[in-house]
Amino acid sequence: MALYFIGIGLWDEKDISLKGLETVRNCDKLYLETYTSKLNSNREALEELYGKKVIEADREFVEDGKKIINEAMDKDIALLVVGDPFGATTHTDLRIRALEAGIKVGIIHNASIINAIGSTGLDLYKFGRTTSIPFDNKNITSPLAVINNNREAGLSTLVLFDLDPKNDRFMEVGQALEFLLSIGLEKDTLCIGCAGIGSPEPEIIAGEAQVLKKQIFNLKPRCLIIPGKTHPMEDEMIERMKVK
Repeated sequence: MALYFIGIGLWDEKDISLKGLETVRNCDKLYLETYTSKLNSNREALEELYGKKVIEADREFVEDGKKIINEAMDKDIALLVVGDPFGATTHTDLRIRALEAGIKVGIIHNASIINAIGSTGLDLYKFGRTTSIPFDNKNITSPLAVINNNREAGLSTLVLFDLDPKNDRFMEVGQALEFLLSIGLEKDTLCIGCAGIGSPEPEIIAGEAQVLKKQIFNLKPRCLIIPGKTHPMEDEMIERMKVK
């Protein structure tokens, strides 16, 4: 029996791969991890496509992991993850514990924000360390340090935002920029705000920090990019995305 980590993509129920869909339909039980991101689809839409019940799993349940591991001892269990299952290290502990228990582990990848930001036209090879901004960011300065270190090396920075999908709470681009400006980001820094990456019509807008913070992004989740040293082809894309 096995535990499968299955990436289900970034936007809606149709983003799952054919391999992922086949595996889901063959599994005995499906858990949907609900705390790292959220699809623009509800659980019912997933169940209709999969033809199976989907059980929502919060952070406490997944991080505890005991029930999932015990069930995977004699059943095929799937943990469904928005984006890619290992786009971050969030689920590595559960994977290690399953392997230690002698459980077969299967991984089915999908698009994640880490690679989908290529839709901005920036070169993925020229991104440095990724950073994130939490809701509770009092006395936190590390995001700006990461941005500055990347820029010194000519590298772009992906800035991810805190989110609370259960309560439909998603950080705004303006909120993130207000925070960065408050800890020393220069007002004329070129930034690219992104929302709904993976959707048919994502919102991607470039502009100086002081201008971009006023822009309204309707889709979610959202993130921010601070470009590093750019190629003329990247510059052309950025011009197309600038605030009009």
